[in-house]
Amino acid sequence: MDSEKHRRYQITMVSTYSPEASFLDHLVMSDGTEQSQGSDILTLLHSGKVFIVNSRRRNGLILFKRYHAEFAGPGAAVGGDYDWDCQRALPIGNLSLLTPESNEERQKAYLIRRQWIRLIKQITENSVPQQRVQKILDQFEQYFPPETVAYLPDVAFALLVGVLPQTVGAVRRLGSDVNGRFNY
Repeated sequence: MDSEKHRRYQITMVSTYSPEASFLDHLVMSDGTEQSQGSDILTLLHSGKVFIVNSRRRNGLILFKRYHAEFAGPGAAVGGDYDWDCQRALPIGNLSLLTPESNEERQKAYLIRRQWIRLIKQITENSVPQQRVQKILDQFEQYFPPETVAYLPDVAFALLVGVLPQTVGAVRRLGSDVNGRFNY
């Protein structure tokens, strides 16, 4: 799947959140530069073509829609009709997007994307916001290095699991117990 015939797009970025501005207006990168809304990734996603997040790497995309976010992890399809409404894309890890070579490869990637969506849905079914946050943080920390997860903005996790960014910030600072109460 990672042959030289595949067209590859590689981007290495870790983003931080700037509380002074709306997250969907711009991203402030770890080196202090801003990523504009016309980013290369967003352009690719809106091109109408389907890409696959490289399954041989620990990478992925958080895709920001109007009222929520979705995570597309390794093996997942991105772009095409699936992401026409994407307003922002946040790469995680050393992002590598591949072009599917066959309909079977494309179909498998769509199934994997659905699996990632189902994983997030299972997390959001918990009625306690703090527990949802802790679960999504735990999932990301199992897959990505803790320093990578630490740089991801609170709003990204908030939009993934349907909580306020302040709730994510509080859980990150204070932790939560099994009853959903904050540990002080």
